[in-house]
Amino acid sequence: MPPPPRVLRLRRDLRPRLRDGRAPCRQAGPSRSDRRHARRAAAEARRRVRPATPSGRGPDGLGRSVIPTAPLRVRNRLAEIILAALEDTGARRELRELARADADPPGWLEKDERDYVHLARERAQSATRALADRPAARIRSRADALDAAAALFGAHLYFEVHELLEPYWRDAQGVDRETLQGFIQAAVGYQHLANGNLAGARALLEEGRARLIGRSLDGLDLGAFTTGVARSLDRLVPYDWRLVPAFPTRTPAADSTTEGGSRES
Repeated sequence: MPPPPRVLRLRRDLRPRLRDGRAPCRQAGPSRSDRRHARRAAAEARRRVRPATPSGRGPDGLGRSVIPTAPLRVRNRLAEIILAALEDTGARRELRELARADADPPGWLEKDERDYVHLARERAQSATRALADRPAARIRSRADALDAAAALFGAHLYFEVHELLEPYWRDAQGVDRETLQGFIQAAVGYQHLANGNLAGARALLEEGRARLIGRSLDGLDLGAFTTGVARSLDRLVPYDWRLVPAFPTRTPAADSTTEGGSRES
């Protein structure tokens, strides 16, 4: 039996051990922070992250701007706040404060991390918009987590989708485990693309798509999503972010059939 893939141990403390690069059995190598040299990475991020126009297109005409991840500690702290905000009103207040354009940098940001406050703020703004119409409610099942993942995915918060779904992937078995792995790989693939890692993006999108073909999970129809990932792979350079497929969501009819979709499934 091959050894189990290395994964993030996230739960609620969000202390991931991250790596990049391909491995035959890997679950999904979370995207490295957009960092080689701190100041150069910050300048690159500012150059790539452009505001969207009222029509929803960026200045290059290729869809809404997508936010690279900040260096590891900043990225992980922000992800912790965003995931907590799915359930907790206090975390939502913290997120809204961080999202304010005129807000001071948060106290948890170290002095040498101030170059990345714009990335944290833009990601907080995206998360705040995504959660605006969602009540803060405890995530009690895998179906709940998938529903929350759809909201995060639609806001281009791909790293946070990985963080949210990883515990359910770890606890799942068989086809369900493979399907969750496909979702996670697709999400991380799009984050790699936002970070400028074309090779990593292509590899993970291809693997994720392969795991999702012909699959279903908790009543979700994955056909349109799988087709959308394939369409992305055909047009990665330059990438039009309007091509990102919508994450599958439950229909009212499916809601009554997914009670078994919990972490223990």
